[in-house]
Amino acid sequence: MSEILRCDNLTKTFGHMVALNHLSMRIESGKIIGLLGPNGAGKTTLIKIINGLLQPTVGAVYICGNTPGPLTKPLVSYLPDISYLNNWMTVEQIVEFFTDFYADFRPQLAFEMIGRLGIDRKMRLKSLSKGNKEKVCLILVMSRNALLYVLDEPIAGVDPATRDYIITTIINNYNPAASVLISTHLISDIESVLDEVLFINNGSIYLHDTVDHIRAAHNKSVDEYFREVFRW
Repeated sequence: MSEILRCDNLTKTFGHMVALNHLSMRIESGKIIGLLGPNGAGKTTLIKIINGLLQPTVGAVYICGNTPGPLTKPLVSYLPDISYLNNWMTVEQIVEFFTDFYADFRPQLAFEMIGRLGIDRKMRLKSLSKGNKEKVCLILVMSRNALLYVLDEPIAGVDPATRDYIITTIINNYNPAASVLISTHLISDIESVLDEVLFINNGSIYLHDTVDHIRAAHNKSVDEYFREVFRW
């Protein structure tokens, strides 16, 4: 396995507020990793730095050996926690836009998944239900042949059936040589697909371990152990 992502002494401050505090970690290829922590722990700040949307105050991020920028854009497929798509566009137009914008985008795969959902590709995004809109957003991200998929709260605010579809889509459609980093509060819903977890608190890594080791060492699920650690 090769290193996909490395953070060295990563610190991010906003005035007097410390969002990330000397955070260091590495992620290897072929893993599905849960990024878990309470509100305000620093998860979204970390994700934005990985995607080059924020610059660290101190330290560095490396994606396949490169700092976030033009060289890493083709390597990372990012699903933000809020939709960034134009509601007036049709599903077909959005797929065409991604095809033009990303050299690694697989439109046939995207249309296949959209078709299996029974979504009319001529429908405008604003006409879709919240669940179907979330599914389309995820399909677009997972239809890229990236090396790192970064998903910020992909199953928040949708019904259990939609969550199941989203999780299945993540498992079945990412590049097996890649890794998937998933930030979520709904740990029990994704625990079964995770290889590793990163517990983050107060801007630092509290724990980076495999799911199997946590279960064996603590005789608890990851969700139960998380609640114990953070007293949820």
